[in-house]
Amino acid sequence: MGLVVAGRRAVKEIRGNAAIEFALVAPVFLMFVMGIVSYGGYFWLAHNLQELANDAARASIAGLTSEERSSLAQSAFDSEVSTYGALTPGNAQVLYNGDQTNFTVSISYDASASGFWVADGLIPMPSSTIVRSASIRLGGY
Repeated sequence: MGLVVAGRRAVKEIRGNAAIEFALVAPVFLMFVMGIVSYGGYFWLAHNLQELANDAARASIAGLTSEERSSLAQSAFDSEVSTYGALTPGNAQVLYNGDQTNFTVSISYDASASGFWVADGLIPMPSSTIVRSASIRLGGY
């Protein structure tokens, strides 16, 4: 008889259930939220870098020599990088590669100091060095 009464009392006492359920679900939920924010930040930074590379490559079209194209691309990058709030200009490295038919602007960015890489040890993150490039074809079609 005592066992039946204790079982009924255990069923009626549900005050701590919410705390136990929260303790079980909260870590998983927080990991998902951290992953969403971290990967969202990664995609945001990568998109900004791609836009900068595209604009620098477009600016370089006006150059007649490889040196002039590099100078135009660098000045376009320098003038625009400050408009992207998430990017630190000192963490970016701009590389130029070109010949008579193609010209490529590549931007390598070290995002390890970014707040989006805080969860790097908890969730699998991509490389903190983001590289994006844009190419233009010289001389028409």
